[in-house]
Amino acid sequence: MLTFYPSNAPRAFHLLMKPTGAVCNLDCSYCFFLSKEMLYPGSRFRMADDLLELTIRQLIEAHRVPEVQLAWQGGEPTLIGLPFFRRAVALAESYRRPGMTLRYALQTNGTLLDDDWGEFLAANRFLVGISIDGPRDIHDHFRRDKGGGPTFDKVMRGLDVLKRHRVDWNVLCTLHQANADRPLDVYRFFRDELGAQHIQFIPVIERVQATEAGQTTEWSSWRDRPLYTQTGDHVTQRSITAEQFGRFLCSVFDDWVRRDVGRVYVQMFDVALANWFGAPPGLCIHAKTCGAALALEHTGDLYACDHFVEPAYRLGNIREQHMIELIASEKQAQFGRDKFETLPTYCRDCDVRFACHGGCPKDRFICTPDGQPGLNYLCAGYKLFFHHIADAMEFMVDELKMQRPPANIMPFMAENDALARRVYPVAGRNEPCPCGSGRKYKQCHGAPGRA
Repeated sequence: MLTFYPSNAPRAFHLLMKPTGAVCNLDCSYCFFLSKEMLYPGSRFRMADDLLELTIRQLIEAHRVPEVQLAWQGGEPTLIGLPFFRRAVALAESYRRPGMTLRYALQTNGTLLDDDWGEFLAANRFLVGISIDGPRDIHDHFRRDKGGGPTFDKVMRGLDVLKRHRVDWNVLCTLHQANADRPLDVYRFFRDELGAQHIQFIPVIERVQATEAGQTTEWSSWRDRPLYTQTGDHVTQRSITAEQFGRFLCSVFDDWVRRDVGRVYVQMFDVALANWFGAPPGLCIHAKTCGAALALEHTGDLYACDHFVEPAYRLGNIREQHMIELIASEKQAQFGRDKFETLPTYCRDCDVRFACHGGCPKDRFICTPDGQPGLNYLCAGYKLFFHHIADAMEFMVDELKMQRPPANIMPFMAENDALARRVYPVAGRNEPCPCGSGRKYKQCHGAPGRA
């Protein structure tokens, strides 16, 4: 029982609970988390009932806000079975304080969902994130089952369950070499064919060490490699490049800003708008500091971050010390401060630092142009994207300040595009755009969505 609340503890935080640890029924070749099984040799990878109760009690006790989210992830959390989640919800409701609202969330690959799951998730108002990488040919490129078979049809059946039971859902899409150059195919598939209204794009960046010959190790499966940790200054061939990431976001944004503002919510765009507006971004990656998004393993081990589930970032075990004391520890506080304090000068002087804040610390493993370490691997992509959207963001911020909807940008963009078609002569796709931007026509006023 919590008897003393640390004065420096956050009023709220985000905890990813992993009831099955890293165990999964799929074998996605880029998954950084599957190798975390090696942290717990001989484990059953199943959270015990008493630990489940302890987790929920401590989580609710630790929050000093009226709304608490209980979020489960893996591996694949549905492997633990529906009875576990029925007990989790019952326990949460029993510990809920008067006036407190509980929000439930589940991240899944969707392959094990059936109508029993659908009824439960709908009845308890779960928000379900489902992992889909794009149309069939893209999705099945890396997201394979244990036998190496495709998974697209299984995921679509799981999504149909969510739709049929009217469960709130969103798409989590990883970006890699199979889909990085097909932004509109991916986005329009989610929007038009699946009917997605909330989308997250997560870049795949697999860090590795290069050999003396300058070659990097390419693993076909996590089983072939040692425990994955955030080390190495090279990436695998599966990984997205910074330029691809920037171009992907720019292309999707150009389509979204003309058709879908207020109708489709892309996490990266919402986060950017919040930073432009001066509001909390709601995503630690682009916040000034971090440390309030932690991961809890099936054993009760608490880690600084879901991306740093490795021995050096283990804070302790909640069976031995209350989670809020671990979160308020100096070790975790310094982890959060390091996000800003270790920024290289190149980042501190950047004109879009307010929107970027250096990105996630896990990706800061390249050097700045002047040789200082600690630059984000995605820096070039972030700069491309944030500069590309600046005018649109400023327009939407002005609308918000006037208490008008940001969606007003869509008719504004339509007028500008119509004017551009009248003013600018039609140029060849690979010729410089007549507007003088310096970009090719196909990447500027001739880009998809501008017509």
